[in-house]
Amino acid sequence: MSLTVIATTLAVLGGGTAANASPPPTSPIPNSSPGWLTHAAKVGPATGNVRVRVYLAPNGGLTALQSFATAVSTPGSSQYRQFLTPAQYHARFDAGASTVSAVTGWLTGAGLKATVDPQHRYVDVSGGVGAANKAFGVTLNTYRHDGQTVQAPSGAASTPASLSGAVIAVSGLDTTPQIVAPQTQKPAPPDAGFRNAPICGEWYGSATPANMPTPDKTVLPEFDGASLAYSPCGYTGPQLRAAYEKGLTGGYDGSGVTVAITDAYASPTIEQDANRYATDTGDKPFTAGQFSQSLPGSYTHVNSNASHNQCGMPGWYGEETLDVEAVHAMAPAANVRYYAAKSCTDPDLLDTFNRINDENLANIVTNSWGGVGDAAKPALQLAYDTAFLQGAAQGISYVFSSGDNGDEVTSLGTPQTDYPASNPFVTAVGGTSTAITPDGLVGQTGWQTSKYSLTDGAWASTGGFLYGGGGGYSSNVPEPMYQKDAGIVSPNGGRAVPDVAMDADPTTGMLVGQTQTFTGKAAYDTYRIGGTSLASPLFAGITALKIQANGHRGLGLLNPLIYSSHGAGFTDVTGAGIGTGAIRVDFVNGVDASGGYAYSVRTFDGATTSLKVGTGWDDETGWGSASAAWVH
Repeated sequence: MSLTVIATTLAVLGGGTAANASPPPTSPIPNSSPGWLTHAAKVGPATGNVRVRVYLAPNGGLTALQSFATAVSTPGSSQYRQFLTPAQYHARFDAGASTVSAVTGWLTGAGLKATVDPQHRYVDVSGGVGAANKAFGVTLNTYRHDGQTVQAPSGAASTPASLSGAVIAVSGLDTTPQIVAPQTQKPAPPDAGFRNAPICGEWYGSATPANMPTPDKTVLPEFDGASLAYSPCGYTGPQLRAAYEKGLTGGYDGSGVTVAITDAYASPTIEQDANRYATDTGDKPFTAGQFSQSLPGSYTHVNSNASHNQCGMPGWYGEETLDVEAVHAMAPAANVRYYAAKSCTDPDLLDTFNRINDENLANIVTNSWGGVGDAAKPALQLAYDTAFLQGAAQGISYVFSSGDNGDEVTSLGTPQTDYPASNPFVTAVGGTSTAITPDGLVGQTGWQTSKYSLTDGAWASTGGFLYGGGGGYSSNVPEPMYQKDAGIVSPNGGRAVPDVAMDADPTTGMLVGQTQTFTGKAAYDTYRIGGTSLASPLFAGITALKIQANGHRGLGLLNPLIYSSHGAGFTDVTGAGIGTGAIRVDFVNGVDASGGYAYSVRTFDGATTSLKVGTGWDDETGWGSASAAWVH
C-alpha cells in the first residue's frame, strides 16, 4: 500500500475537489449494503450521531491467515500442529501500523473520532451523520422495516480506493440489531418454570403404555400399525458416556483440557445448578476452580422476552445450563470456562471470541446459537472468519450447532443453512434421534420431527415438519477444499452442513437441572431438553477426550482432520435400530397434573424435508456421531 497515494487521497477528501474533477476512486466494504432495503419504507434523512465499528483485515489479508490456519490444522502438512501463541499471532497477523494510521487518517479527516483496538482488530468510530456520510460515501436515512425504525445507508459503504482490502466489515451504520438465538427446543416460555410429566422411561423403549398406563386412563392407540414406547425421561451423563464412549480405553475423562462455552448473559445459579445436577444423576460436581467464568461489566438488549431489539435474557440462562451440564457429562474432569457476551448481538459475541483467543486457555469452544438462514450474507462474516482463524492458528477448535429448523423451508420458504454453522472455519454439529439402552447406543437416525396429537382416540397430524437438525448447502459460503477433496458434491457449490451430528431430538434429549421460576418463586427442578444446542456441547465434550489423548495443546480447525479420514471415528447414521417415533406425555400447563395431560407422537426422521440420511456423509447428519474411535 502506497502511503503517498493514501496521503494524496486523504488530502482530496479533506479539501474537496475542483468542479471539473472526477470524485476520488473508492472501494466497497464487503456486505455493507442492508439486505432488507428492497422491502423497507424510507422515513427521511438520518440525524444525530453515529457509533460505528470498522473491522480491519489481518496483516497480509485473510487469504494468508486462512492458508496458515489450514496448514497447522491439516494432517500431512509440514506445519501440522505448529500452533502460535497469542503474542506470536498478533506479531504476525495484526494489521500493520501504516494501515491503522491510514484508516484512522481517513476517518478523522472526514470529521469522525476514531479509537483503535489495542490488537488492531477494529477501529471504534463516532461522530455526526454528515461526517459518516462523507467518510463512507453513503447517505444515511431512517427506514421502517419488519416492525422496526432504524438508521441505515441507502447502499454499500466504501473506503478510499487506496485502502482496498484494509477494511473487511463495518457495523453500526445499519442500526438494525444483528441478533442470534439459542438453538434449543424446550416447550415452555424461557422465563417460566417447566417440568416434564413423569410418564417416561429411564432408557429408550423401557416404558410403554402396557407397563405404565396413563394416569388419567386415556387409551393410547397404535401408531402406523406399531405400539410405541414413551419417550425417555432424559438421558444423564452416565448414560450418554456409556453410549458414545463405549469401548473407550485409557481412562480419558478430559483432564487437563479446557472447554469454553459462549452464550449471551450469565445465569446467577449456574454452578450450584450444575453441581446439584451432577450429584443427583450419579456424577461428581465440579472441583474447586474446575468451573470458571469470564463476564462483561454490564449487559445490554435485556428484556424478559426476545423481540426485534431485545434478547430475552432468561432464555439464555437455560441455554447456558444445558451447555455447561452437557460438557461436564461427557468430560467430567475437563475444565469448563464460560464466556458471557453482554448481549446476543454479533459485535458482542465477536468480542467474546477475542477474549477467548487472547486468553488462550481454551482448547475447544462450543457455541449453541445462530441466526436463521444465510441467504443474506452476514455483514460481519469476514470478522467472524478472522476470529475463527485466529483460534485455529493457536490450536483452538470452534464448533457450532447447525440449527433446529431443518432445511429452513418451513420458516424461510427456500432451503438454507444457518450461520455461523455454515462458516467454513467451524465444525457444524447436526442432530440425531438417539436410542440409548443399558446395552449402549443401539440406534439413531436423523432428527426431523413431525407431531401427531391424540384427537378423538386417534393420532392426528398437526401439520408436517415440526423441528429438526439444520443442514444442506450454503447459498453464499463456497464449498471449502476439505469437502471437495473428500468427494462431497455440493449441488450449488456452497458449504455443506453439517459436518457431524449428536443427539438433539428433544424426544430423546438430555435431562438438565436448573433453577427456574414457579409461581413467582425460584426453585430447582429438572426437565428434558433437546435441539442442536445439545449436540454441540456433547461433541465438544467427547472431543475434549480426544485432545487429552493426543497430548497436544489442541487440534485447531477440526474439519480437515475429519474429512481427510472420511469420518473415521464416527458412527454412520443410517436409521437402523430405532423405530418410527415415541409417545410424549406433557403437562398441559407445563408444571403439574392439575391441568391434565397432553399426548402426542413425535416421529424420528418422519418429516418430509430436502435433508436425507444416507451412507457416508449426508446433509442431515454429516459423517455421523462421535464414538470411542474418535477419541483414539
